[in-house]
Amino acid sequence: MPDHARAGLPWRTPEGSRRRAAARSPAVWLPRRAPARACWAGARVGLCGVASAMGIRAGFRGGCPGGLPAAGGRARPYDGGVSLYRDEGVVLRTQKLGEADRIITILTRRTGKVRGVAKGVRRTMSRFGARLEPFSHVDLQLHSGRSLDVITQVETLHPYGEAIVADYARYTAGTAMLETADRLTAGEKEPALRQFLLLVGGLRTLAEGSHEARLVLDAFFLRSLAVAGYAPALSECARCGAEATRAFAIAAGGVVCGSCRPAGAAVPAAETIALMIALLRGDWAAADASEPRHRAECSGLVAAYLQWHLEHGIRSLRHVEREWPGQMIGGEARVT
Repeated sequence: MPDHARAGLPWRTPEGSRRRAAARSPAVWLPRRAPARACWAGARVGLCGVASAMGIRAGFRGGCPGGLPAAGGRARPYDGGVSLYRDEGVVLRTQKLGEADRIITILTRRTGKVRGVAKGVRRTMSRFGARLEPFSHVDLQLHSGRSLDVITQVETLHPYGEAIVADYARYTAGTAMLETADRLTAGEKEPALRQFLLLVGGLRTLAEGSHEARLVLDAFFLRSLAVAGYAPALSECARCGAEATRAFAIAAGGVVCGSCRPAGAAVPAAETIALMIALLRGDWAAADASEPRHRAECSGLVAAYLQWHLEHGIRSLRHVEREWPGQMIGGEARVT
């Protein structure tokens, strides 16, 4: 047996091992790469010393502890926490998700149209399930997600739905308003302040019941088109600018004169065009004094003009009442 074994000494002394290692190794020592499983947030691995040696600030970012790059990526600074934001909006529509969740589409004041997940709102003991119904004007807090945001808090500002759903005419008109606002704001998280204010004003007017529901709906259609840049020409020819107007051509952009009139253009009454101008300008005294037949003609032109520019039909319009109170149908006055 060798002498070093009898004496209980190691085969290589510590000093000799360090000298041989220094001779074989480069001059700069680098920390070992963290294993793949260490990139999960919350993993208790000994990387604090490695992060300090590399001069990286501690914290979690992108699933990697200490701000370390994942799979060859660059290190990103720690943002201090989750992405929360607060905004007010109107609930446009809801959609079931899973067993107890819902996807809520909201038109907000500052962010624009947002789609968020409300978790557990379909359960009986939900905290804010009743607040996230269509027609509700709410103040809410959301957490930004990859594809859908998560709604964490909701507070009701104006429950317009209580008064709207109690009347069929108001309910169908309000549903068409929500669908139109959804169609006109196609892009998500693109600010649409004017459309939001217009929708809130329309729902408030419907809930108060100070004007006919179909008049409010037509006024909302015309003003929404004006906000989107599709306002119809009503006082002069849409093609040549002449003052004399005889027909309404949807493809031409409004009223046209006799020389510019295309084939198939409608020829409404002068009172109908005057009613459209009153609704667009907000002259409710003139609008309320109009006759039922002119209101019906105005509604048909406005609905056709809106759907032509949207390139898509409004499904809620098929449920909106077509007849006005006191309108003559088949020689008899029909009240709806």
